[in-house]
Amino acid sequence: MEKLFRYKLDHVLFWLLTIGFHAYTHSNIIDQAGLGQFILELVVRDGLLALVIYTNLLVVMPKLSKQKHSKIFILLIPVTLVCYVVLKNLHDVYLYGMIMNNPARQGFFHNTFYNLSIVVFYLAFASTLYLSKQWYIQKELIRKIELERLNTELEYLKAQINPHFLFNSLNTVFFQIDKQNTVARETLSKFSDMLRYQLYECNGKEIAIEKEMLYLKNYVELHRLRLGEQYEIRFACSDELKNFTLPPLLLLPFIENAFKHVSHFTDRKNIIDIELKKSGNLFQLKIFNTKDTKATTASGGIGLKNVQRRLELLYHDRYELEIKDQPESFDVQLNLEIS
Repeated sequence: MEKLFRYKLDHVLFWLLTIGFHAYTHSNIIDQAGLGQFILELVVRDGLLALVIYTNLLVVMPKLSKQKHSKIFILLIPVTLVCYVVLKNLHDVYLYGMIMNNPARQGFFHNTFYNLSIVVFYLAFASTLYLSKQWYIQKELIRKIELERLNTELEYLKAQINPHFLFNSLNTVFFQIDKQNTVARETLSKFSDMLRYQLYECNGKEIAIEKEMLYLKNYVELHRLRLGEQYEIRFACSDELKNFTLPPLLLLPFIENAFKHVSHFTDRKNIIDIELKKSGNLFQLKIFNTKDTKATTASGGIGLKNVQRRLELLYHDRYELEIKDQPESFDVQLNLEIS
């Protein structure tokens, strides 16, 4: 079924059947008006049908689901129907009245009811198929999200260490560090907070953005301590980053990637620039890092592939991800529509 939708074979099948049935029921035109007029009838009638159907499926129906300005787009439905009937009536007068010389069908309104019933039937049929297809896609998306969640939980259980043992060990190490060594104690404290966040607070589907930002900030600070003065690291968060939620650890792979592939220049600064901000219902993440000229591309990493798949499952058409892999730099820009 997925292959049928992926390669648009459902559209091909629909039009093969529609045009085939129309050709079969109007084959008498060949004998009475010639092959050229028969082909013209197929092109005009089915071309107008395609125009009506795809205008409603690609323009009207997607707008109806968003509600905003939906009343304006609803008006397109009768407009497309009227256009079909008027143009098809004109062609019927030309074909049946003038070319086939049928006096009874020379009136403009003679075929109005028939043409209207045809376009309404095909539009309703195509809309039903479209809604059934969207229902199936949504059902498959939910199934994949659930499967992804179960796989994540399974991997988490496989890798889980007894948290009580872990934190007791960290506390022991903390108190063994000399009190004067504040940097080491602070580093261990940040590391402990990060572990606690991953073990205890990332089990739900969503996490408060404030907690996620604190985790990412601790992650960046640990790397800042590890790297030398040759590295210029900037982590900026706007004041609007509050009162909404995100899937936990969704952003981490992008930041991990920046530190993993950052350059190691000795003659100039190595830069990692991370910016997070919110504008209206749009959340934005921008990451820039310098990288070595001979380094292999970072865009093909497993971490980024996994997070792109996760974004597709969770946000579908509510996100934009742009990755620019340049010879000496790597840029990531992620836009998310949030509630």
